[in-house]
Amino acid sequence: MRGIVWFRRDLRLADQPALAVACEECDEVIPLFVFDEPLLRSHEFGSACVNFMLGCLEELQASLGAIGLPLQWRRGSQVDEVFRAALEWEADVVYWNRDCEPRALVRDLAVQERLAQEGIAAKTFKDHVVFEAAEVHGATGEPMQRYSAYRARWWAKWHSVKPTAHAVPDASTTRRKAVRLSAVPLPAANELGYEHLVPWIAPGECCAREQLRWFVEGPIHRYTDGRNRPAIDGSAKLSPHFRFGTLSPKEAVQIALKSLSGKGPVSRTDVLTWIDELIWREFFHQVLAAFPHVVDGPFRQTVVPPSRDPGPERDVLFQAWCGGRTGYPIVDAGMRQLNQTGWMHNRVRMIVASFLIKDLRIDWQSGEQYFMCHLLDADVAANNGNWQWCASTGTDSMPGYRIFNPALQSKKFDPDGVYIRRYVPELAHVSAKRIHEPHLMTADEQVLAGCRIGTDYPVPVVDHQLARQEYLNLGKPEAAR
Repeated sequence: MRGIVWFRRDLRLADQPALAVACEECDEVIPLFVFDEPLLRSHEFGSACVNFMLGCLEELQASLGAIGLPLQWRRGSQVDEVFRAALEWEADVVYWNRDCEPRALVRDLAVQERLAQEGIAAKTFKDHVVFEAAEVHGATGEPMQRYSAYRARWWAKWHSVKPTAHAVPDASTTRRKAVRLSAVPLPAANELGYEHLVPWIAPGECCAREQLRWFVEGPIHRYTDGRNRPAIDGSAKLSPHFRFGTLSPKEAVQIALKSLSGKGPVSRTDVLTWIDELIWREFFHQVLAAFPHVVDGPFRQTVVPPSRDPGPERDVLFQAWCGGRTGYPIVDAGMRQLNQTGWMHNRVRMIVASFLIKDLRIDWQSGEQYFMCHLLDADVAANNGNWQWCASTGTDSMPGYRIFNPALQSKKFDPDGVYIRRYVPELAHVSAKRIHEPHLMTADEQVLAGCRIGTDYPVPVVDHQLARQEYLNLGKPEAAR
């Protein structure tokens, strides 16, 4: 029997269900990746994301080649190209790991229907999450809408199921399953219509596993505090790897829990706090699967203040936010980090999102789209879920009250301004006293710091206190009438 393994967002060998089962069941195995031409042309994702994906694919191609299974690739409509490959290679079955994104579900159904017409089987597997939406649900089977309840049921499921990982296929076996097809060099980023960039976070399965090893040997046991401090290396920086599947979330949880039996100082609270972040990720994926309308609008129709009307003022404010020129150093540092690296510290993501929505009163969808186009870890479920959380339109909504004060957040989590100075170099010589609110510097302080407010660094585009009060006033019931 000949099988095709269709790789998508699962670019690894370890704990790869589709690959593992195909190698068990088939006499011949052909790995395939299809570059989605319509999606590439849309530029929904940016160069950072595409270059990271290509780096992952380069390593996957080498890893598969080492076990005798040369990776094949095509470019075009994924539905058409998978179907054509199955006919051309006379496949009996196509294996792939499932994806909960609405357009992916439509695509996969279309592939299954096309294959079935030719008598070609399709076998799909759970992979991108530990538990799919149907596995963690309410008492009567309904999808969960509160994270705290979802988390409790997720852990109950974990302890009852005790998930196990798939082994890497044995090279001595897989080499006998190879089909005589040559590996073709992968396209470069510019051939796909994107700028060539060196990813800020190293791509590929080997780097993912090495990064996880480093994290669980130290930072994870200081995570509760470290995750909130953007100036230090306190977070795992594994989100791009989960996005492209170079790391199995199931294995990540297992390895994190295993670290509690290590020899050095360990902290159960910190380890569980990090795993909570992975559960949040799964929560957002089950929300997307159960409520696909969130990709086009709010999860729930709550009474929130109206966004600013389209026009020149709105455009100027949005461009200031995008370019990191708002006059609020922590916001500007975050946006510049995103623009320069394709990544942003999670605490800072919340700060800049709150600022866009509630200080500038710009629709959250504009921020969501900007992030998708610039993030290394651009993931529909997680990005949408986090933006709706900040906008108070999501599942755990608290209308009007999640308004971050950027100066206070900055003072609390970057007290010496180390992170700010790293990404806003014009503030490098501003004192720690003024680094969070440089517009309060006197003329003499500006000269001493070599930074003139309004010339070298912008005056704040809005007054936070006034903007906050305006937002709250607009959210009152009488304002909505």
